[in-house]
Amino acid sequence: MTNDRIRNIAIIAHVDHGKTSLLNEMLKQSGAFKQHQEVVDRVMDSNALERERGITILAKNTSLNYANYKINVVDTPGHADFGGEVERVLKMAEGVLLVVDAYEGPMPQTRFVLQKALELNLKVIVVVNKIDRPDARINEVVDEVLELLIDLDATNDQLNSPIVYASARLGIATTDKAKKGTDMKPLLDEIVKHIPSPTGDLKEPLQVLVSNTEINEYVGKIAVGKINRGTVSLNQPIIICNHENKERNIKAKISSILQFDGLNRIQVQQAVAGDIVCLAGSEEVKIGDTICAIDAPEALPFSKISEPSVEMTFLVNDSPFSGKEGKYVTSRHIRDRLYREAAKDLSLKVSDGSTTESFYVRGRGEMHLSILIENMRRDGYEFQVSMPRVLYKEIDGVKCEPVDRLILDVPEDAVGVVMSKMGVRRGDLLHMSPHGHGRMRMEFLIPSRGLFGYKSEFMTDTKGEGIINYIAAGYEPFRGEIERRNFGALVAFETGTAVQYGLYNAQERGTLFTVAGEEVYMGQVVGTNSRQDDLVVNVCKKKQLTNMRSSASDEALRLTPAKILSLEEAIEFIGDDEYLEVTPKSIRIRKMILEHTARGREKMRKA
Repeated sequence: MTNDRIRNIAIIAHVDHGKTSLLNEMLKQSGAFKQHQEVVDRVMDSNALERERGITILAKNTSLNYANYKINVVDTPGHADFGGEVERVLKMAEGVLLVVDAYEGPMPQTRFVLQKALELNLKVIVVVNKIDRPDARINEVVDEVLELLIDLDATNDQLNSPIVYASARLGIATTDKAKKGTDMKPLLDEIVKHIPSPTGDLKEPLQVLVSNTEINEYVGKIAVGKINRGTVSLNQPIIICNHENKERNIKAKISSILQFDGLNRIQVQQAVAGDIVCLAGSEEVKIGDTICAIDAPEALPFSKISEPSVEMTFLVNDSPFSGKEGKYVTSRHIRDRLYREAAKDLSLKVSDGSTTESFYVRGRGEMHLSILIENMRRDGYEFQVSMPRVLYKEIDGVKCEPVDRLILDVPEDAVGVVMSKMGVRRGDLLHMSPHGHGRMRMEFLIPSRGLFGYKSEFMTDTKGEGIINYIAAGYEPFRGEIERRNFGALVAFETGTAVQYGLYNAQERGTLFTVAGEEVYMGQVVGTNSRQDDLVVNVCKKKQLTNMRSSASDEALRLTPAKILSLEEAIEFIGDDEYLEVTPKSIRIRKMILEHTARGREKMRKA
């Protein structure tokens, strides 16, 4: 297949605008699935966490055949914290499908991914998705997309990008909003017509920019990338170069060539310029490397990935319950896993901590790091993490902090309480406008640390009807101190089993995280105190029995149901004197200093 029959595209959008569902329909209608094959929704979200949360976390490749054309597609994440995945895979594409929700319109991540696509001068096809929504604002959304293109200094050619109106749920697309579509053919036609075929001389020496790597149990490490020029053949000798490290040249031989064919990969003997391939042959290949012909080592520049803005400390678990539930518990195990993860995810930075048992992990946001923590605990790791903290910079002698562009979609009756909370968290209102159906859209510029712990509070303030979205907006001068939480913690007095009698007495003080029968230890946080100070409570305290009372009388005690924290909620909760203990079976919040008198002395010393 020559490269004029290939189209390479990436699907980019804000989270929940329907990228993966749209690709699902494109694959289905192009015949990628067998006639009687059972196809699940969002088939590209193959990771267990992706299916549970309904979001794309990792960029993935697939391909489909349409009208004698091979269309290679990259499905990208929509959440701002995984923007690094988008940045590194755009180099594989000549064009993008910019998917925009017909009601929500362009959101923070829409701006970010579109800006990256325009910087690389990629062709754009705008897809207004979910046109079947009863509250769809199709004309207004199209105008908002054009305003965004103008705002991002798009060229005249990019401003004249074709617009396709689609409903991934119904499996239809049309270029004329007045006419209802019947299938995805109009979208596929636009891809073939508007997206250029990849350039690259087949007679030039081989050059492949590595955009992703993965491990295969049969052939070892696999490099995924687009052939920039030349031809690659099985058993061909190669040299691996890097544009940043000129001296890092590794010689190897191609042991396997795979091409994408729908959801499968097929073994081929040869591939040509323009195609996206998976190459095996070297365990030392890294993302950003260039695979070259042995006699022409020319490295290609790689996209600069945006810097991380949030840091957490990962430590070996030293709680009284350490080693009971985890398979990998030592600093060596944790270190190896973190550095392996950093090699795969370029927006994640890992460095050794101040002790041999701690490591600094930097990411793009709380969600980015919480996904790493969740994956590690599912793989049998046991460890503890500190409170997330932002990374400050000194710019022209001024202390600066990362700020986020925050967009809130809230019911009109919740505007007052949201504005009040934004003021406390040092947020500046940029824009506010009615959004129809009794809702208001507000846009703020807020310090990144001001969002720590706010999401669950926001959902409570809006009675679960609010929508919160944010994206990094650079650095600004430090805006002053922000109170992280206005309540204290209930701390367990002793190690033992929580009992109904002890919990009943403790629940009057606040909200409990612990249920009867659960093992707790001294210094563990078992709930929130309604007041600002921490309070030591004895949830293991049993009723003293006499010949006049029986233990059965405890059954009359009514307990308020405990609040069981998810991992994200626990990360939002922890303060600067607490750790989050993470094991494959449990999530516990604990004080750094477990012993009460020692903790009191430390507090007095700091005061």
